[in-house]
Formats: sequence, C-alpha cells, structure tokens
Amino acid sequence: MFAEHGPGLRGFFVRRGARDDAEDLVQETYARLLHADRDRGATIANPEAYLFAVAQNLARERALHRRRAPLPLEELEPVDALRSDAHATEDAVERAQYRQRLQATLDALPARTREVLVLQYRDGLTYRQIGERLGMSAHMVKKHVVRGLAMCRRAQLDAGEAR
Repeated sequence: MFAEHGPGLRGFFVRRGARDDAEDLVQETYARLLHADRDRGATIANPEAYLFAVAQNLARERALHRRRAPLPLEELEPVDALRSDAHATEDAVERAQYRQRLQATLDALPARTREVLVLQYRDGLTYRQIGERLGMSAHMVKKHVVRGLAMCRRAQLDAGEAR
C-alpha cells in the first residue's frame, strides 16, 4: 500500500505547500493508519479512503499550526529590510525594542499577508513561487506584499521610526 499510494500522498502534501515536510507527513499518515488499525481491533473497510482522510486531517493540522505558531525572530532577520531606517542603532536596548515592535507589527498583519511577506523576505521566494505554494495568483501575492509593507510602514510611522 505504501509503494502504491506513497507518491500520490507526497504530491498531495506538496500541492498544499508542505514541500519540505512532505516525506514526514507521508510517514505520519501511514503511522496513523497502522495505529488506528491496531487500536480498533477490526480491519478498516476502505484503507485507501481512510489513508487520504488522515492525510487531509494532517494537512489541516499543519496549516492550523503554521497560522498559530509565532514566527521566531531569528528566522525573520531578512524582514529587517522592511525597516525604512537603514542605519539601525547599535544600542542593544533600542534594537530589542525595535524587534518587539516588529514582531507586534507582524502579529497584527492578517495571517495570509504575514505568510506572504515571510515567504518573500525570509525564504526569498518569488511571487510566482509563493502563489504556487499558497494557491493564489502572482498578482494576488503582489497585492498582499504591497498591503503588508504599507501596514508595516504605517506602524513604524506611528512608532516614530520611519522617516
């Protein structure tokens, strides 16, 4: 069953934006299938349907986790390019306060807009690549980038950081 449905499951997860985690998610899908079969004590009537139902649930769980998980600031260093002031102060206290404001600004963005900005600035993806990963057009990705940058600049102006 693994040999027959493994490639299809990998493709299923890749199409849902889990390119890096696809193999792990396939393994988890099969582990859950085996665990459910053992726990129930009875044979699953349609293992293929059950397998893809488990895969769908895993994809939902992953998407929910990614939306809820705070973005670690260490991974957001390239987002520093969003800052208008190119000459950041060397004072550690001011840098820490800036990072806190940046995190708060990113947290305040709509989830999809934040995801697009992170994929572009942290991961270095193109509009087309982001669109493929998130299931939207490159034009819609650009709209999210423009809107997100405008919101970040407004927040910086409000905080007195941008010039």
